[in-house]
Amino acid sequence: MHNLNVCSRLIRHTNWMLTLIVFFLFIVDTHGQVLKLGVPVAYHPKPFTHPGLLHSISDLQRMKDMVAIGREPWKSAFEKFKSHPWSSASCEPHAVQHVERSLLIGAGKNIGNLEKDVCAAYQNAIMWNITGDEAHAKTAIKIINAWSDTFKVFDGTDVELGAGLNVFKMASAAEIMRATYPKWKQDDIEKCKVMFREVFYPPIQYFALWAHGNWDLACMKGMMAIAVFNDDHEMFDRAVDFYYKGPGNGSLLHYVVNEDGQCQESGRDQPHCMLGIGHLAEMCEIGWNQGMDMYSFAQNRLLKGFEYTARYNLGEDVPFEPYNDISGRFPADKISINGRGKLRSIFEQVYNHYAFRVKGIPADQYRYTKRAADELRPEGAGFNADNAGFGTLFFSLPHL
Repeated sequence: MHNLNVCSRLIRHTNWMLTLIVFFLFIVDTHGQVLKLGVPVAYHPKPFTHPGLLHSISDLQRMKDMVAIGREPWKSAFEKFKSHPWSSASCEPHAVQHVERSLLIGAGKNIGNLEKDVCAAYQNAIMWNITGDEAHAKTAIKIINAWSDTFKVFDGTDVELGAGLNVFKMASAAEIMRATYPKWKQDDIEKCKVMFREVFYPPIQYFALWAHGNWDLACMKGMMAIAVFNDDHEMFDRAVDFYYKGPGNGSLLHYVVNEDGQCQESGRDQPHCMLGIGHLAEMCEIGWNQGMDMYSFAQNRLLKGFEYTARYNLGEDVPFEPYNDISGRFPADKISINGRGKLRSIFEQVYNHYAFRVKGIPADQYRYTKRAADELRPEGAGFNADNAGFGTLFFSLPHL
């Protein structure tokens, strides 16, 4: 019965023949048992660090200190962040019982409610830590609690995307608030854990092997976020294992497909390509805050993806090798000009990591990432709930 349920989920998303192939190759073993994709090793056997998603306690303190003394670029970045509507303590929750994401067929139900609320919870959690204004803490908690009390059903043709993207921001808010706001009641924290495990996790638990890589990646980063907040090491290890050697388009070497830095979605369009590498970077930052270096895997392959994408979107030519993805559904014989030049707010994080946190990386290896960060500075909001955004405030590191 469990096998049939998994198969039913896959059939909703693609033609039946491809679905069955993917299902039997990657989900079911020769004895008919459902397998865990990429049986994980213990990547993180130690207790989790909290807060430990995109922001450690020292990261939060750095933002607060730099804003307090009016140092650039944090000063200007904070002004941009503070003025964003979702950073306001007046935000109210719009919690509902049922959310559907089915954007590919022009449908959907209440997905906008969820996207706005997860961004508002996350941004108010950051505002609370920078300003010390308890009104922001109360807003973040009010939003999280409202959804924990109400939300029961998440479905739709694009549910993997909706669940992965939105739980990442909701868990980021919850992770910060649990660590920095002792007035959040333990009973409410437990309700939040249940929501993450029982509503958000089921749609992402088998990743999205039939889709472009950003689908896998939404599942992977959402899974990591739930795992840290819920202190679930097995769940965390499954997501990390997929990053290193998963069978779908979202694993690092299936997304950044060669040493030039070409990406699986480079031939599709540029916004999705930036979305994908942004997801990968956010996973790496969670790993970093948990004492792991996922950034450097495969000779800094992620950085090569950033350099390739930044270079092309800054107007320069890049090589392109005709490529068909792991699923066989999305061949491309040339790089896409769709969305070219519309840089997304993803570059400050990776630039600051390689320029100031890692030793021995020559500046010419991240020069296009730096140029993209320079052009956007201070970075603004991410698109909807896609990426964190506001990287100048969140990730800039002091340097001489």
